Amino acid sequence: MIRTHKIALDINNKQKTYLSKCAGISRFAYNWALSEWNTMYEAYKSDSYLPKPNQFIIRRRLNSIKRDLFPWMMEVTKCAPQEAIIDLDKAWNNYFSGRTGRPIFKKKGIHDSFRVSNDFFKVSGSTLRLPIIGMLRMRESLRYNGARLVSVTISRRADRWYASIVCEIPDYAQVKSKGALSEKVIGVDAGVHAYITSDGEVYETPRSYRNAEKRLRRVQKSLSRKQKGSRNREKQKRKVARIHARVSDIRSDFLHKMTTEIVNSANTIVIEDLNVKGMVRNKYLAKSIVDASFGEFRRQLAYKAEAAGKMFIVADRFYP
Repeated sequence: MIRTHKIALDINNKQKTYLSKCAGISRFAYNWALSEWNTMYEAYKSDSYLPKPNQFIIRRRLNSIKRDLFPWMMEVTKCAPQEAIIDLDKAWNNYFSGRTGRPIFKKKGIHDSFRVSNDFFKVSGSTLRLPIIGMLRMRESLRYNGARLVSVTISRRADRWYASIVCEIPDYAQVKSKGALSEKVIGVDAGVHAYITSDGEVYETPRSYRNAEKRLRRVQKSLSRKQKGSRNREKQKRKVARIHARVSDIRSDFLHKMTTEIVNSANTIVIEDLNVKGMVRNKYLAKSIVDASFGEFRRQLAYKAEAAGKMFIVADRFYP
């Protein structure tokens, strides 16, 4: 079973600069590889005798020229450009299988991140060791003790950096004894103001976006008045991003605590199969529905119930 633990990093300015450089090189490698891929693919379509582009050809080409053309790539871990090209290969496979659209170029400041594979990082307590930069302090220790570490993705949201550590843990649904579980069955009704369980528990939604809406409107108006490319505009963009991040954090904290409590309280959990896409078409309730996060609530209940060996049932909306 694969699980991910996302932990905030507590780092200094030197470490932030290194992480920013890694994310920038990862983005550059992705865009460079995409340009090369497009050129090779167009040539392959016109002449099938030419090699079809793949990640191994692109990686070999980058490794052969980066010391001469891109020497600044040597300042960071080699995983940053390598994993970016691997991601591009997955994006092309998803495109050809019809799951997603054609890969596009990445922009600076949008989803800045890079990944390090399992052979190049270590976790010890509340510290994370990365190549070159060394030890980074995490705000908490890894939740899954003794798990096999698969990879870590370092990402930036607003002005904070996070480490998402992917772990392989035992399948608890198979190792837990069914006889040790409670036979309690619980149903959950989702509403824009509260989630209510069949045994009378009421979990009022924090309405984090609604509460931050006035402040967000004010800072966004101020952002629109700033001159493009100026430092004041960049400062204001960070203010807007911090508000959005806080809204997301409050909502995520509420959902994780609620779903964990529900899963621990019963052996069988039942929810309704809501048509969320249809519900958000109501312009009067759309913001409140999105703020309540019905889809994320269902996703968390599903994977937590599976991990705990509980039964999770989604009742058809027309069943009653």
